[in-house]
Amino acid sequence: MTERTAVRAVTIGALATVLLGLAPHAALAAPVPAPQAPARDGVAAARAAATDPATLDTLARFFAAERKRGGAAAAAPGTASAAPRIEGGTVPVYALSPDFVRGRVAAPVARLEFLASKAVAADGRTASVWTAHRGGSWKVVNIASGDDETRYAAAGAARDASGTVFHEPQIDAWYLQRGDRIEPLDADARKAVGAHGTTVDAYRKRVAKAYGDKLPGSAYDKRGEAGGYGPGTGTGPAPAAGEPAARQPAEASAVTGDRLPVTAATTVAAAAALLALGLSATTALRRRRSGR
Repeated sequence: MTERTAVRAVTIGALATVLLGLAPHAALAAPVPAPQAPARDGVAAARAAATDPATLDTLARFFAAERKRGGAAAAAPGTASAAPRIEGGTVPVYALSPDFVRGRVAAPVARLEFLASKAVAADGRTASVWTAHRGGSWKVVNIASGDDETRYAAAGAARDASGTVFHEPQIDAWYLQRGDRIEPLDADARKAVGAHGTTVDAYRKRVAKAYGDKLPGSAYDKRGEAGGYGPGTGTGPAPAAGEPAARQPAEASAVTGDRLPVTAATTVAAAAALLALGLSATTALRRRRSGR
């Protein structure tokens, strides 16, 4: 072997060692895939469910019950009988994915949970109509006061239309994922990741530490604590007469499906609307916590 050949062999070997050493880091730096977007016909069907006359009738009762519960002043003349309307587009709502928390390879940060449409009452109050694919069709599964879902979707799109807006319901935080960056969209998110956001990898470490031992199937889940007021916790207020038992979101609780635990982001409300929609007692209509 000549001196030049030997030098070349050593150089190639050293380069291979460096590349092999970088391989795990390259895998970690691989782009996180975006969550699967809903099909266009699914969005159209969800909007049809949200704008159905029966849904609008339920919305009217929802707003009336909300006004009565909140002790608001009487509606202005001519508005009390005016029907609410669905305004703007129907948007996909993504939430933090348990698979991402688990650290599964190629798992998106968030996954599609439902579609949301903004409802507006005659007096300007807003609500969010949640629709999900159930039993082969798109159905209304929840009504929540406020317009967080559509408002943050619009805010994220204005910043980067190619990004993904998602919700971390455990702390009621909204984020925008832009490539390898997670950016905050509200105060709760800024508190969690800072005003300038963080990397996807750093965010994964944060949520793994926060929720890794509370995933479905965990001891936390099996103790019935995943829904906030689970069996055996002995906590939470007793429900008022005629109202469903208080529970937190995430489709009743993590024990009923692959859901992360939720602590105190929202509360049960509008039992009359629940009954009017014909939904089961395990799917509670909720209003957001006050002060948002």
